[in-house]
Amino acid sequence: MIERSTFGVLPDGERIERITLSLESGFSIDVISLGAALQALWAPDIEGQFASVVLGYPTLEDYVSAPGRMGTTMGRYANRIARGCFDLDGVEYRIERNEGQHSIHGGPRGFDRRPWRVANVVDQAGSPKVRLELDSPCGDQGFPGALAIAVTYTLAAPGDVIIDFEAQTDAPTVFNTTNHAYFNLAGEGSGSALHHEVAIFADHYLPVDEELIPIGQLHGVAGTVFDFRKAKPLGRDIRSDDPQIRLGRGYDHCFVLSGAEHSLQPQLAAWVSEGSRGRTLEVLTTEPGLQLHSGNVLNGRYSGLSGRAYRQSDGFCLEAQHFPNSPNVPAFPSTVLRPGDIFRSTTIYRVGLLGGYGKNDGLWDPAKGGQI
Repeated sequence: MIERSTFGVLPDGERIERITLSLESGFSIDVISLGAALQALWAPDIEGQFASVVLGYPTLEDYVSAPGRMGTTMGRYANRIARGCFDLDGVEYRIERNEGQHSIHGGPRGFDRRPWRVANVVDQAGSPKVRLELDSPCGDQGFPGALAIAVTYTLAAPGDVIIDFEAQTDAPTVFNTTNHAYFNLAGEGSGSALHHEVAIFADHYLPVDEELIPIGQLHGVAGTVFDFRKAKPLGRDIRSDDPQIRLGRGYDHCFVLSGAEHSLQPQLAAWVSEGSRGRTLEVLTTEPGLQLHSGNVLNGRYSGLSGRAYRQSDGFCLEAQHFPNSPNVPAFPSTVLRPGDIFRSTTIYRVGLLGGYGKNDGLWDPAKGGQI
């Protein structure tokens, strides 16, 4: 089932829509056309009680003014580009900077700040979907080439949110996108998410410098606070004296997913469980990287759908994407998009219950390659 309503009106008169996709089970999502954002993901707990397991703001004004990029679609380049410049085919491009001397998430007016067109809704039984589109002209925030991007949200039983990205350009450019949802499987507004058990299927991560730019090397996770190959509480090592944790004020690092670089089908990237409500989350993706962000920027100034303030680590991000600063690191997987090519990427957020209706009905032991 699909419902459409007006979420609000921007100062220039542009109407922002909210689109609700729902299944007969009650599992549903709310998507708003500003930033093509996932505002809410309603899922049951072990007692059958529904709550949104992603953080989201209640008003359009909050999305315009509040930080955090709650559930938005990022671009033109998700994550960071050092010094706001890169070389492409022998030409240096300078893009807008919005994090000191660097560019993050596409610049000060990235795709997360813009209204998207609701291009199509399909109310097919068992898997409703909505497609949103955006045109980015040549020179937008300094990026070359005119870019057309689309994101499609599909809901599938029993608990899959499928996000398909597609983009084309009329001139060589660089492109990287992701969804910036913050998760709390106990329900948004329930407090800290640091007790969640998290597994990330990666043998390496990308260490960063003092400005959170990857230094261009892959470091092994073994023996470090970045080893999530077996599930552990997100907050177990977050107050450690590790230099990388100090730099990020927690986790704000990209993990190199095992075997995902050339994947055409979504591969399992992460698994999360929360014991008090019994919900689980699998993240599957075709992307080579997964950015773990432990909600370090949430400062309590804004409240969510529950009416409760979002404070540090009240949610966490698992952002499937290409690597930060790839345009300046030839050894990283390329983010160059050329005319005639079509960028395609898929990420699936699969919500289930411990011992319940989803496929994730046990604890994962990545060292054994599956459930235990």
